[in-house]
This record gives sequence, structure tokens and C-alpha cells, in this order.
Amino acid sequence: MSKLSSLERRSALTLACVISLRLFGLFLIMPVFSLYAQHMPDATPLLIGLALGVYGLGQVLLQIPLGLLSDRIGRKPAITLGLLVFAAGGLVAACSHSLLGIVVGRALQGMGAVAGAGTALAADLTSEENRGKVMGIIGVSIGVAFLLALILGPPLEAIDGLSGLFAATSILALAALMLLWLIVPAPARRKAPAAAALGSVLAMLRDGRMLVLNGSVFFLHMLLTASFVGLPLLLADRLHLPVNRHWELYLPVMVIAAFVMGACLHRMREVAQSLRIVAICVVATGLGLLGFGLSGDHLALLGVTAAVFFSAFNLLEAALPSLVSRLAPASLRGAAMGAYSTSQFLGAFVGGAVGGIALGRLGTEGVFLCAAALTLVWLPLVLAGRRRIAGDASMDADAVAGAARGA
Repeated sequence: MSKLSSLERRSALTLACVISLRLFGLFLIMPVFSLYAQHMPDATPLLIGLALGVYGLGQVLLQIPLGLLSDRIGRKPAITLGLLVFAAGGLVAACSHSLLGIVVGRALQGMGAVAGAGTALAADLTSEENRGKVMGIIGVSIGVAFLLALILGPPLEAIDGLSGLFAATSILALAALMLLWLIVPAPARRKAPAAAALGSVLAMLRDGRMLVLNGSVFFLHMLLTASFVGLPLLLADRLHLPVNRHWELYLPVMVIAAFVMGACLHRMREVAQSLRIVAICVVATGLGLLGFGLSGDHLALLGVTAAVFFSAFNLLEAALPSLVSRLAPASLRGAAMGAYSTSQFLGAFVGGAVGGIALGRLGTEGVFLCAAALTLVWLPLVLAGRRRIAGDASMDADAVAGAARGA
């Protein structure tokens, strides 16, 4: 197995900090929002779900344009623009006194759509054989940010309320911006060649392999966001665990998930191995969600199913973008990662809406059971895509062998 070069190591660690700082700001809201939003004067289950997931709508509108922009003007300027918009959205939400105002602020935060350009920058700065490891490092950093947000969100909310949490998201975005320009290396190639025209972009987006991967990240974040409509309520109402003690569940769960990630990183070197992990993780995600819905008042059972769910989530967060970066044309990598991130955040938006509707009609347990049922749609997509990608790889290998014999 090749080792990371000093440039790749520096790129991976600093980009992980940039990406995780921004996501830490988003994650801070998740463990407490549904608990406190239900006490706002204009609160309804649907509006709570929309406020949690609406940032995905802005991401959907701007991920591909910002990905293309990063191919043209460079990754760093495009990411800078997105981080500034994200910070402005946090300030709007912090100054709002109604749930509708928070929805507007969260939507504006979502318009800071830098995930595609950021992941493309990571791919630009690493070799193909090490890209899975770099994405794994970034995935671990996201997991750590997620863990810290779950632990720190409730006490920070107690200090300065939801407004303080939203203000913190803006401060973290500006800190990420400083890291981007002071520490993250600049890639050698900043622009796509002239061949990266609209027709090429559309052809890449219609590629069956990209559709499978984009569909997978859509389902992943739809289910994650839906689960966080119900999970804080499950812990507080069913298990009677005060919000300032929710970390007692999250801490061991995320430590286990980090160990699982570390143990599986070396299996992501090849496309076939990564696809096998993706299929296994889809099944694990469904089982975890089913466990949430059936755990009742058994905290130990909830802990086991949470470990399964978040281990699968962390592995998918590393495997899926690595596959996209390896299968997309190099000249269209920013656009490909933009499309991937568009699907990711569309999933978050739909998940918030689905979770809110399910909460209002089926109750807390119904949120998880509805989400678990949706994995039965996701799994056939992954299995069919795995066969498609493996078949394409076999055809490419035959073509290379034929060209070698002809030479």
C-alpha cells in the first residue's frame, strides 16, 4: 500500500479541518433543534423538519454551478464565496425569533454550497491510489465533528440558546476560510480545459455509474436528516434522558464508529472493494433505523443499533465521494463532485420534510420505521449499480488488453 506524501498528508489534514469546521457548525443544531423548536410559537412537525433540512435546498440549487465555477476560476475562490454566504445565513438565523425566520436563514446557509468544490480540491491534491485514504481522513474528521457537535450542542445551547448556536456556525465558517487561505495548498491545475462544455457535463451526469453514486448519497442523507427529526425526541421523551446527558449515548457510539472506519479504510483501495462495503453499509443502515424504531425504552439496544447506524454512515461518507472522484473524468471532477453534493443535500431537504410528516402522522417511532422501509428502495439501486460498474471495469480492461496486443 503506497504511503501519503508530505503534500498529500498536509492537504488531507488541513482540508479535513476546513470541511469539518463548517460541518461542525451545521451539526451543532441537530441534537437539540427538534426539542427546542417545538416550543416556538409557529412550530408544527412539518416546519420543524423543514427547518432542519431546508439548507439542502440551497445546496441543490448551487452545488453544480459552484462546482463548475471551481473548475473555471479555481477551487479556493469558489469555496471562499460559499463560506461567506454560509456565514451570512447563520447570522440571519441567529437574529430570527420565529421558526419561519430560521427556515430562511438555514436556506441561505445552504446556498454556501462548497462541498463539491472542497471534495474536488482534495482529489486534485492527491494521487488516485491514495484518494480513498484521503477521503477516509476527511470522513473521520467529519465523524469527529459530528461527535463533538452532539456532545457540545446541548451545553452551548443552554448558555446562549439557539441564537448562540447559529452565531457560532458563522464564526466557524470564517475560521474555516482563514485555514483555507493560510494553510491548504493550492492545486497545480485550477481550470478545466476548453473541452469541459455543457454537453460533456450533461453526458457525465447521465452516466449510469454517477447516477448510482448520486442516488446513494441522496438516500444516505435523507435517512440521516429524517432520523434526527426523531432521535432527540426519542432520547428525551421515551428514554427520559435529559438533553445535557445525550452525549452519554453519542460518545461511545461514535468512538466505535471511528474504530470501524479505521479498520475498513484499507479495504477501499479498489473500486470493487469499495462497492462491496457500500452494499453492506446500506443493509446496516436499514437495520440501525429499524432498531431505533423498535428499541422502546431499552437504552442498551438503542446504543447497539446507533453504533451500527453511525458506523455505516461514516464508512459511506468516505467510500461514496472516493468512488465519484475515481470514476469521473478529471476535467469534470469539480462538476461531478458538485452533482454528488447536490444529491447529498437534496436528500437532506427531502429527509427533513419526510421526517416532519412522519413525526406528525406516525409519531417518533414511525419516523424510524418509515426511514428503514426506504432502504428497501436504496439497496436494489446499489446492487444493480455494483454490477454495472464492475461490468464497465471488465470492458475497460479488455479494451486495454486488446490495445496492448495490437501494439
